[in-house]
Amino acid sequence: MGNARLLVVEDDIDIANMLKIYFTGLQFDVDVANCGGDALERTKQVLPHLIVLDIMLPDIDGYEVCRTLRTSMRTSHIPVIFLTQKDERSDKLQGLELGADDYITKPFDIEELKLRVQGAIRRSERESLTDPRSGLPAGRLIEDQLRRIIREQDWALLDMRINHFDSFKDVYGFVAGDDVLRFATMLIGEVVDEMGTTGDFIGHAGGDNFIIITTHAAAPALKQRLKDRFGAEVQTHYNFIDRQQGFIHASKADGTMEKVPFMTMVVGMISPNDQSFADIREITELAAEARRQDAATATA
Repeated sequence: MGNARLLVVEDDIDIANMLKIYFTGLQFDVDVANCGGDALERTKQVLPHLIVLDIMLPDIDGYEVCRTLRTSMRTSHIPVIFLTQKDERSDKLQGLELGADDYITKPFDIEELKLRVQGAIRRSERESLTDPRSGLPAGRLIEDQLRRIIREQDWALLDMRINHFDSFKDVYGFVAGDDVLRFATMLIGEVVDEMGTTGDFIGHAGGDNFIIITTHAAAPALKQRLKDRFGAEVQTHYNFIDRQQGFIHASKADGTMEKVPFMTMVVGMISPNDQSFADIREITELAAEARRQDAATATA
Protein backbone atom coordinates (compact mmCIF):
# COMPACT_ATOMS: atom_id res chain seq x y z
CA MET A 1 0.00 0.00 0.00
CA GLY A 2 3.11 2.23 0.24
CA ASN A 3 3.24 5.28 -2.04
CA ALA A 4 -0.42 5.02 -3.05
CA ARG A 5 -1.66 8.52 -3.84
CA LEU A 6 -4.49 9.80 -1.68
CA LEU A 7 -6.45 13.00 -2.30
CA VAL A 8 -8.23 14.39 0.78
CA VAL A 9 -10.99 16.88 -0.10
CA GLU A 10 -11.94 18.61 3.16
CA ASP A 11 -12.59 22.28 3.97
CA ASP A 12 -11.99 21.84 7.72
CA ILE A 13 -8.26 22.67 7.88
CA ASP A 14 -7.72 20.78 11.17
CA ILE A 15 -9.28 17.55 9.86
CA ALA A 16 -7.45 17.90 6.53
CA ASN A 17 -4.07 18.35 8.28
CA MET A 18 -4.73 15.49 10.68
CA LEU A 19 -5.55 13.13 7.77
CA LYS A 20 -2.50 14.31 5.83
CA ILE A 21 -0.15 13.65 8.78
CA TYR A 22 -1.76 10.30 9.61
CA PHE A 23 -1.76 8.84 6.08
CA THR A 24 1.69 10.27 5.25
CA GLY A 25 2.91 8.30 8.29
CA LEU A 26 1.46 5.18 6.62
CA GLN A 27 3.60 5.88 3.51
CA PHE A 28 0.81 7.36 1.40
CA ASP A 29 1.50 10.33 -0.87
CA VAL A 30 -1.21 12.70 0.40
CA ASP A 31 -2.54 15.76 -1.39
CA VAL A 32 -5.17 18.06 0.16
CA ALA A 33 -7.85 20.16 -1.55
CA ASN A 34 -10.06 22.51 0.48
CA CYS A 35 -12.82 22.92 -2.11
CA GLY A 36 -14.44 20.94 -4.92
CA GLY A 37 -13.06 22.95 -7.82
CA ASP A 38 -9.51 22.56 -6.50
CA ALA A 39 -10.09 18.80 -6.09
CA LEU A 40 -11.15 18.40 -9.74
CA GLU A 41 -8.14 20.42 -10.91
CA ARG A 42 -5.67 18.36 -8.83
CA THR A 43 -7.23 15.09 -9.99
CA LYS A 44 -6.64 16.18 -13.57
CA GLN A 45 -2.96 16.88 -12.88
CA VAL A 46 -2.06 13.67 -11.02
CA LEU A 47 -4.46 10.74 -10.74
CA PRO A 48 -4.91 9.66 -7.12
CA HIS A 49 -5.43 6.00 -6.25
CA LEU A 50 -8.32 7.04 -3.98
CA ILE A 51 -10.23 10.18 -2.96
CA VAL A 52 -11.57 10.85 0.54
CA LEU A 53 -14.32 13.35 -0.21
CA ASP A 54 -16.24 15.59 2.21
CA ILE A 55 -19.82 16.32 1.10
CA MET A 56 -20.16 19.82 2.59
CA LEU A 57 -17.70 21.99 0.64
CA PRO A 58 -17.66 25.79 0.19
CA ASP A 59 -18.09 25.87 -3.59
CA ILE A 60 -19.63 22.74 -5.14
CA ASP A 61 -20.70 19.86 -2.89
CA GLY A 62 -19.09 16.44 -2.78
CA TYR A 63 -21.96 14.90 -4.74
CA GLU A 64 -21.22 17.23 -7.66
CA VAL A 65 -17.47 16.46 -7.45
CA CYS A 66 -18.22 12.72 -7.52
CA ARG A 67 -20.67 13.13 -10.41
CA THR A 68 -18.05 15.03 -12.44
CA LEU A 69 -15.39 12.40 -11.72
CA ARG A 70 -17.71 9.58 -12.75
CA THR A 71 -18.73 11.20 -16.05
CA SER A 72 -15.14 11.80 -17.20
CA MET A 73 -13.38 8.94 -18.99
CA ARG A 74 -10.13 9.91 -17.28
CA THR A 75 -11.37 9.72 -13.69
CA SER A 76 -14.39 7.40 -13.68
CA HIS A 77 -12.39 4.49 -12.20
CA ILE A 78 -10.99 6.28 -9.11
CA PRO A 79 -12.43 4.90 -5.82
CA VAL A 80 -14.24 7.54 -3.72
CA ILE A 81 -14.98 7.38 0.02
CA PHE A 82 -17.46 10.03 1.22
CA LEU A 83 -16.60 11.63 4.55
CA THR A 84 -19.47 13.62 6.02
CA GLN A 85 -21.42 14.77 9.05
CA LYS A 86 -24.63 13.73 7.37
CA ASP A 87 -25.83 10.31 8.46
CA GLU A 88 -29.28 10.39 6.93
CA ARG A 89 -30.09 7.25 4.95
CA SER A 90 -31.12 9.32 1.91
CA ASP A 91 -27.73 11.12 1.87
CA LYS A 92 -25.91 7.79 2.03
CA LEU A 93 -28.02 6.38 -0.81
CA GLN A 94 -27.42 9.46 -2.93
CA GLY A 95 -23.66 9.04 -2.50
CA LEU A 96 -23.74 5.36 -3.38
CA GLU A 97 -25.98 6.01 -6.40
CA LEU A 98 -23.33 8.36 -7.76
CA GLY A 99 -20.81 5.52 -7.63
CA ALA A 100 -19.07 6.22 -4.32
CA ASP A 101 -17.25 3.14 -3.04
CA ASP A 102 -17.82 3.75 0.65
CA TYR A 103 -19.26 6.19 3.16
CA ILE A 104 -18.05 7.16 6.63
CA THR A 105 -19.67 9.71 8.99
CA LYS A 106 -18.05 12.24 11.32
CA PRO A 107 -16.93 11.95 14.00
CA PHE A 108 -15.07 9.00 12.54
CA ASP A 109 -12.61 6.42 13.85
CA ILE A 110 -9.29 7.02 12.07
CA GLU A 111 -8.42 3.30 12.22
CA GLU A 112 -11.71 2.43 10.56
CA LEU A 113 -11.08 5.01 7.82
CA LYS A 114 -7.58 3.56 7.30
CA LEU A 115 -8.99 0.04 6.82
CA ARG A 116 -11.66 1.29 4.40
CA VAL A 117 -9.08 3.22 2.36
CA GLN A 118 -6.73 0.24 2.21
CA GLY A 119 -9.62 -2.11 1.36
CA ALA A 120 -10.89 0.08 -1.49
CA ILE A 121 -7.41 0.41 -3.06
CA ARG A 122 -6.77 -3.34 -2.71
CA ARG A 123 -10.13 -4.14 -4.33
CA SER A 124 -9.37 -1.83 -7.21
CA GLU A 125 -5.98 -3.46 -7.83
CA ARG A 126 -7.25 -7.03 -7.27
CA GLU A 127 -9.97 -6.55 -9.87
CA SER A 128 -7.31 -5.29 -12.34
CA LEU A 129 -8.99 -1.90 -12.43
CA THR A 130 -5.87 0.20 -11.88
CA ASP A 131 -2.11 -0.15 -12.11
CA PRO A 132 -0.60 0.29 -8.62
CA ARG A 133 2.26 2.51 -9.86
CA SER A 134 0.47 4.90 -12.20
CA GLY A 135 -3.08 4.81 -10.81
CA LEU A 136 -4.26 4.54 -14.43
CA PRO A 137 -6.96 2.13 -15.60
CA ALA A 138 -5.49 -1.32 -16.30
CA GLY A 139 -6.54 -4.82 -17.46
CA ARG A 140 -10.31 -5.12 -17.31
CA LEU A 141 -11.04 -1.41 -17.72
CA ILE A 142 -8.89 -1.30 -20.87
CA GLU A 143 -10.69 -4.36 -22.26
CA ASP A 144 -14.05 -2.69 -21.55
CA GLN A 145 -12.96 0.35 -23.57
CA LEU A 146 -11.79 -1.83 -26.48
CA ARG A 147 -15.18 -3.61 -26.52
CA ARG A 148 -16.86 -0.20 -26.60
CA ILE A 149 -14.86 1.25 -29.50
CA ILE A 150 -14.98 -1.82 -31.75
CA ARG A 151 -18.66 -0.97 -32.34
CA GLU A 152 -17.86 2.68 -33.08
CA GLN A 153 -16.19 4.73 -35.81
CA ASP A 154 -13.75 7.63 -36.04
CA TRP A 155 -11.56 6.67 -33.07
CA ALA A 156 -7.82 6.05 -32.94
CA LEU A 157 -5.73 4.02 -30.52
CA LEU A 158 -2.16 5.01 -29.63
CA ASP A 159 -0.03 2.14 -28.27
CA MET A 160 2.99 3.61 -26.45
CA ARG A 161 6.10 1.95 -25.08
CA ILE A 162 9.27 3.35 -23.51
CA ASN A 163 12.23 2.26 -25.62
CA HIS A 164 15.39 1.20 -23.67
CA PHE A 165 13.44 1.26 -20.38
CA ASP A 166 14.71 -2.16 -19.22
CA SER A 167 18.35 -1.15 -19.74
CA PHE A 168 17.74 2.08 -17.80
CA LYS A 169 16.15 0.09 -14.95
CA ASP A 170 19.06 -2.39 -14.90
CA VAL A 171 21.55 0.47 -14.49
CA TYR A 172 19.58 2.90 -12.28
CA GLY A 173 17.40 0.46 -10.30
CA PHE A 174 13.67 -0.16 -9.96
CA VAL A 175 12.96 2.98 -7.87
CA ALA A 176 14.30 5.17 -10.69
CA GLY A 177 12.29 2.99 -13.10
CA ASP A 178 9.09 3.65 -11.17
CA ASP A 179 9.89 7.39 -11.25
CA VAL A 180 10.07 7.22 -15.05
CA LEU A 181 6.68 5.44 -15.20
CA ARG A 182 5.14 8.17 -13.01
CA PHE A 183 6.77 10.84 -15.18
CA ALA A 184 5.36 9.17 -18.32
CA THR A 185 1.89 9.01 -16.73
CA MET A 186 1.94 12.72 -15.90
CA LEU A 187 3.30 13.64 -19.34
CA ILE A 188 0.63 11.62 -21.17
CA GLY A 189 -2.09 13.29 -19.06
CA GLU A 190 -0.72 16.76 -19.81
CA VAL A 191 -0.50 16.12 -23.56
CA VAL A 192 -4.04 14.68 -23.68
CA ASP A 193 -5.35 17.69 -21.71
CA GLU A 194 -3.59 20.02 -24.14
CA MET A 195 -4.33 18.37 -27.49
CA GLY A 196 -6.95 15.65 -26.95
CA THR A 197 -10.66 15.66 -26.13
CA THR A 198 -12.61 15.30 -22.88
CA GLY A 199 -13.72 11.80 -23.93
CA ASP A 200 -10.16 10.48 -24.35
CA PHE A 201 -9.16 7.37 -22.38
CA ILE A 202 -5.67 6.72 -20.97
CA GLY A 203 -4.72 3.22 -19.81
CA HIS A 204 -1.64 1.46 -18.41
CA ALA A 205 -1.43 -1.90 -20.16
CA GLY A 206 1.41 -3.10 -17.94
CA GLY A 207 5.14 -2.47 -17.47
CA ASP A 208 6.22 0.41 -19.70
CA ASN A 209 3.22 0.07 -22.03
CA PHE A 210 0.46 2.74 -22.13
CA ILE A 211 -2.51 3.37 -24.43
CA ILE A 212 -4.63 6.36 -25.41
CA ILE A 213 -8.02 6.08 -27.10
CA THR A 214 -8.80 9.37 -28.81
CA THR A 215 -10.40 10.70 -31.99
CA HIS A 216 -9.00 9.97 -35.45
CA ALA A 217 -8.46 13.71 -35.99
CA ALA A 218 -6.54 14.33 -32.74
CA ALA A 219 -4.28 11.25 -32.87
CA PRO A 220 -1.42 12.30 -35.22
CA ALA A 221 -0.66 15.54 -33.33
CA LEU A 222 -0.94 13.72 -29.97
CA LYS A 223 1.52 11.08 -31.18
CA GLN A 224 4.10 13.64 -32.31
CA ARG A 225 3.83 15.79 -29.17
CA LEU A 226 4.23 12.74 -26.90
CA LYS A 227 7.37 11.61 -28.71
CA ASP A 228 8.90 15.12 -28.77
CA ARG A 229 8.19 15.97 -25.14
CA PHE A 230 9.20 12.57 -23.77
CA GLY A 231 12.50 12.61 -25.65
CA ALA A 232 13.33 16.12 -24.40
CA GLU A 233 12.17 15.78 -20.78
CA VAL A 234 13.23 12.21 -19.89
CA GLN A 235 16.88 13.29 -19.82
CA THR A 236 16.41 14.70 -16.31
CA HIS A 237 16.21 11.08 -15.09
CA TYR A 238 19.86 10.46 -16.04
CA ASN A 239 22.89 11.57 -14.03
CA PHE A 240 25.17 14.37 -15.18
CA ILE A 241 27.89 12.12 -16.64
CA ASP A 242 25.42 10.06 -18.69
CA ARG A 243 23.71 13.24 -19.93
CA GLN A 244 27.07 14.64 -21.03
CA GLN A 245 28.05 11.53 -22.99
CA GLY A 246 24.55 10.94 -24.41
CA PHE A 247 24.20 7.24 -23.52
CA ILE A 248 24.53 4.72 -20.65
CA HIS A 249 26.74 1.63 -20.28
CA ALA A 250 24.60 -1.47 -19.67
CA SER A 251 25.67 -5.11 -19.38
CA LYS A 252 24.53 -7.62 -22.00
CA ALA A 253 23.50 -11.22 -21.30
CA ASP A 254 27.06 -12.43 -21.96
CA GLY A 255 28.49 -10.01 -19.40
CA THR A 256 30.02 -7.55 -21.86
CA MET A 257 29.06 -3.88 -21.79
CA GLU A 258 27.18 -1.99 -24.49
CA LYS A 259 26.26 1.63 -25.13
CA VAL A 260 22.50 2.14 -24.78
CA PRO A 261 20.85 5.35 -26.04
CA PHE A 262 18.53 7.45 -23.89
CA MET A 263 14.93 6.32 -23.52
CA THR A 264 12.45 7.41 -26.17
CA MET A 265 8.72 6.87 -26.55
CA VAL A 266 7.64 4.72 -29.49
CA VAL A 267 4.01 5.04 -30.55
CA GLY A 268 1.88 2.87 -32.80
CA MET A 269 -1.33 4.37 -34.18
CA ILE A 270 -4.34 2.48 -35.57
CA SER A 271 -7.86 3.55 -36.53
CA PRO A 272 -10.98 2.02 -38.15
CA ASN A 273 -10.66 4.83 -40.70
CA ASP A 274 -7.58 2.99 -42.04
CA GLN A 275 -8.36 -0.70 -41.42
CA SER A 276 -11.02 -3.03 -39.98
CA PHE A 277 -10.84 -5.19 -36.86
CA ALA A 278 -12.51 -8.54 -36.27
CA ASP A 279 -12.23 -8.47 -32.45
CA ILE A 280 -10.48 -6.63 -29.60
CA ARG A 281 -7.48 -8.99 -29.75
CA GLU A 282 -6.88 -7.92 -33.32
CA ILE A 283 -6.96 -4.27 -32.20
CA THR A 284 -4.18 -4.88 -29.67
CA GLU A 285 -2.11 -7.06 -32.06
CA LEU A 286 -2.23 -4.50 -34.88
CA ALA A 287 -1.51 -1.63 -32.47
CA ALA A 288 1.55 -3.50 -31.14
CA GLU A 289 2.70 -4.14 -34.72
CA ALA A 290 2.33 -0.42 -35.55
CA ARG A 291 4.38 0.37 -32.43
CA ARG A 292 7.16 -2.03 -33.51
CA GLN A 293 7.24 -0.36 -36.92
CA ASP A 294 7.59 3.03 -35.23
CA ALA A 295 10.50 1.67 -33.16
CA ALA A 296 12.16 0.24 -36.30
CA THR A 297 11.80 3.59 -38.08
CA ALA A 298 13.35 5.38 -35.09
CA THR A 299 16.45 3.14 -35.07
CA ALA A 300 16.83 3.02 -38.85
